[in-house]
Amino acid sequence: MKYLFGPVYSRRLGHSLGIDLIPPKICSLNCVYCEVGPTTELTCERKEYVPTADILQEIDQLLAKGAGGRPIDVFTLTAMGEPTLHTGIGEIIAYLHEKTEKPVAVLTNGTLFFDPKVRAELSAADIIIPSLDAARQESFERVNQPAAAVNLEQVIEGLALFRREFHGELWLEILLVRDMNDSLEDLLALQQAVRRIDPARIQLNTVARPPMDGRARPVTREKMEQAAAILAEGYAGRVEILVDFQAIEQKEFRQGTQLQAKLVEDIAALLQRRPCPIEEIDTALHIQDLDLTRACVQVLVSAGRLEKLVHNNKEFYQQVTVRKA
Repeated sequence: MKYLFGPVYSRRLGHSLGIDLIPPKICSLNCVYCEVGPTTELTCERKEYVPTADILQEIDQLLAKGAGGRPIDVFTLTAMGEPTLHTGIGEIIAYLHEKTEKPVAVLTNGTLFFDPKVRAELSAADIIIPSLDAARQESFERVNQPAAAVNLEQVIEGLALFRREFHGELWLEILLVRDMNDSLEDLLALQQAVRRIDPARIQLNTVARPPMDGRARPVTREKMEQAAAILAEGYAGRVEILVDFQAIEQKEFRQGTQLQAKLVEDIAALLQRRPCPIEEIDTALHIQDLDLTRACVQVLVSAGRLEKLVHNNKEFYQQVTVRKA
């Protein structure tokens, strides 16, 4: 099928049958952490990006086949971009309710909820999961890189309006990126936005899959717990931490080990040409971390591949030469 995929198991939704409403990658944001890749069409224009009739036909085909005997707990409207850009989303939600008793969820970046038409089209869904990664303009632009027409105050107000109108479940997802939207000032601003929106629950996440921008890194377990505590103040709903920190820590350890091993060999190659002090090694290889440079040099010294010499009261490291007996 072209537009339907799964069911796939989701920790928060169970067995989810996905419906992809937007071609890759048309979106109102260009988030640095996006696993799909960079936005190719940055827009807030709503239109029928794919034929709604074709999606409805695929739904009929799937229901006739019973999803191949696999369980379906929920139908999830999502996209490689932003699903609310598709003007047929309301029709699809209504059709799913007509054809099945399963709940309908929508995953969205929340940027278009200021539009009464969008709020009306989504009102028949059972679960809406919008994201709000920042409540400060500077951080919003840094992490989400919005289209020119996106206004952060408008985004927050749209979510608050929808929450008051909506009779289903609104779960707000917040994804924190290290050194981009995780400062105390950012968390306090998000705390105020959460109180204003008043979602049924908050789901905290961080960068867990390869991001679009290599600068996007996960926050620490401690930072996530701090964020949860701050957001919980004055908020009556649930604050959930979704991320599997054990998997992230294992991945970072493996990547860090691989990176350090490469760095050790780069240092060895550099010192084949000439002796260098630690500071020069650090600068020449663009490491910019003297402690890491020293640690890698020590690995080579301990292995008997480098030796230290002092010249004019300054320490240099050079490749060990094999001396003839």
